[in-house]
Amino acid sequence: MTEVLEQELKYCLYARKSTEGDEKQALSIDSQIKEMTQIAGREKLNVVEIRRESHSAKESGQRPVFEEIVRDIDNGIFNAIITWAPDRLSRNAGDLGKLVDRIDQKKLITIKTFGQNFTNSPSDKFLLMILCSQAKLENDNKSINVKRGMRTRCEMGLWPAQPPTGYRKVDGRLAKCEVEIDPERAETIKQIFEKIAYEKWSASKVHAWLKYDLDFKTLRGYHLSLGNVFKIINNTFYYGRFEFPQGSGLWYDGIHTPIITKELFDETRKSIKSQ
Repeated sequence: MTEVLEQELKYCLYARKSTEGDEKQALSIDSQIKEMTQIAGREKLNVVEIRRESHSAKESGQRPVFEEIVRDIDNGIFNAIITWAPDRLSRNAGDLGKLVDRIDQKKLITIKTFGQNFTNSPSDKFLLMILCSQAKLENDNKSINVKRGMRTRCEMGLWPAQPPTGYRKVDGRLAKCEVEIDPERAETIKQIFEKIAYEKWSASKVHAWLKYDLDFKTLRGYHLSLGNVFKIINNTFYYGRFEFPQGSGLWYDGIHTPIITKELFDETRKSIKSQ
C-alpha cells in the first residue's frame, strides 16, 4: 500500500462516445471531460493529458486512441486513468483484459470513474470486470434483440431494409418496414422485365434506354448503373418473395404488392441466360 501511495499518479483523462447510435443515453464527450475535470480539480489529481475518441467499444482492438493509451501505460507515460464510467473504457472482454493485465503488472495503479476507484485489490478488479462484462452483456442482448426483431418482421412479410427501386417506404416509416409501390417508377421497373423477356433486349440495351431515352432516376436522384439493372432482374422481391439476410437461405413471402409475376421473372432470367 505504501508503494502505491508513494508513487506519483499520472492520469490520462479518457472520454468516449460511440458514433453508431447504440449509446444515445451516454454523456457527450465534452460533458464527460467537463465532469471529470471538475473531479480532478477538487481532488487535485495530476491529469497529464486528455484524450477523446468517437468509436464503439464493442469489439477489441478497434479504438486507436484506447490502444495508444495502453501503449503509453506500458511506456510509463500514464499510470492512472480517469473516465466517466467503466463502460467508457471497455464493452468487450479483450480490451478489459488489457487493462486488468496492466493492473496486475502494477503499470496501471488506479482507474477512477465518477463514483468509484479501481485499484489492484481483488475486490476492485472483480467489480471492474463485473461492470464491464455487464456492458458487454447489454451489447450482446441488443444485437440479439435487433436480429430477433428483423426476423419477426420478415416472418410478418415485411422487408427490414431500404426498399428496392420501384417501391418506397409508407409515409417514410422505415422502422415499421412497410413499403408500397412507387407510382412514378414501378411501371418502368415492370417494363425492364418485359423488354428482356419478350423483346429479348440485353441488359446493356435496357441500361441505355433507362439513362438516355427516359432519364430514369431513383428516389435519391441517381441513374441506374448496368450493375443495378442486373440486381433488379435478379431480385425476387418484385414478384413477392425475398431472402433475408441475403445468402442465408431464409425465404419469406412478402405482404407488399408485386410489380411483376413469378412467370415474368422466370422468363426474364431465361432470356438473359440465353443471350
